[in-house]
Amino acid sequence: MTALPLEGITVVSLEQAVAAPFATRQLADLGARVIKIERPGTGDFARAYDESVHGQSSYFVWLNRSKESVTLDIKTPGGREVLDTLLADADVFVQNLAPGATRRLGLGADELAERNPKLIVCDISGYGNHGPWADHKAYDLLVQCETGVVSLTGSPEEPAKVGISIADIAAGMYAYSGILTALIRRATTGCGTPVEVSLFDALSEWMGSPAYYTAYSGVQPARVGAQHATIAPYGPFTAGDGGTVLLAIQNEREWASFCDVFLEAPEITGDERFHRGSARVAHREELNSIISERFAELDAARATELLDRANVANARLNSVAEYWDHPVLAGRDRWREVETPGGTIKALLPPATLRGVTPRMDPVPAVGEHTDDVLRALGYDDEAIKALHADGSV
Repeated sequence: MTALPLEGITVVSLEQAVAAPFATRQLADLGARVIKIERPGTGDFARAYDESVHGQSSYFVWLNRSKESVTLDIKTPGGREVLDTLLADADVFVQNLAPGATRRLGLGADELAERNPKLIVCDISGYGNHGPWADHKAYDLLVQCETGVVSLTGSPEEPAKVGISIADIAAGMYAYSGILTALIRRATTGCGTPVEVSLFDALSEWMGSPAYYTAYSGVQPARVGAQHATIAPYGPFTAGDGGTVLLAIQNEREWASFCDVFLEAPEITGDERFHRGSARVAHREELNSIISERFAELDAARATELLDRANVANARLNSVAEYWDHPVLAGRDRWREVETPGGTIKALLPPATLRGVTPRMDPVPAVGEHTDDVLRALGYDDEAIKALHADGSV
């Protein structure tokens, strides 16, 4: 079997919730050994977010396959000794504890570099390790609000948050890519480079287009629900049978084809109200009215057929259940089975496919499942392990 790209890399992670676990799970997918440090007893609080997946949290089973769970109270001498021993031979240390927590414990990047110059330390925070908001607590929705995302989503009457944890996911993705970059750099320099990612900075990057649009036009993109704020037509329309179809016009060639094939009104192409993208946005309501009248004459299947014939991108508005059963996932063999303490679940392969590489899809661990095995590997005998359990260190 071909070795995975990150085999031989050991990651120790003081992680909780979403951002750091998402980063480290992707490292585990590629073969890294990820030792997840959890609180004795309760573990990562994300374990208790819900009980929807065989009595387990949907967040936790998504983010924590292929990891080893070790319980440590790092504020006790025994727990701290174990952590220091793990970090002495680790390649990567990831943490997303409360603001300043690791620095107060002497686990900052500078302190750790003195002990292990090859160690790559990745800090994930809300608003960065320095600056006026370094001590601010940050959760996904709060960061969506602070970066202006919520002001852009929803209807004209009411803003809405994005329905998934995009600030956490963005931070986890940048932490993952930052760690990979630091590993490449270490291969050439021999030294670990600290990586810092904040939820605010990660989502700020994603705000690039609306931020530029607002700063240089003086007008913020409007909230238009499922439509596109600066492109038209682009959004959902209801067919005569009640089905919802989304379409997206990206350029003038598609616009002309749409008018000819779908609307069966090629003369609309040259209408001054709609002759270019900005004009169509300015006259969105009039344009949507024309398109809606045409959709009312068709069922969803026929509408999709005509849009395909016109080479106009389109989609059906799926529910989550419909997405779960999507023919593309089944047709491309994207599903695998993963074991969890509560039972077997379906899990999707990682999005990036590396030719000849089969990602790890190992079990989701129970709280502290690997504690004793890891301690034995570090040289602790049974009596020492019992003592650590007895005093609450593990």
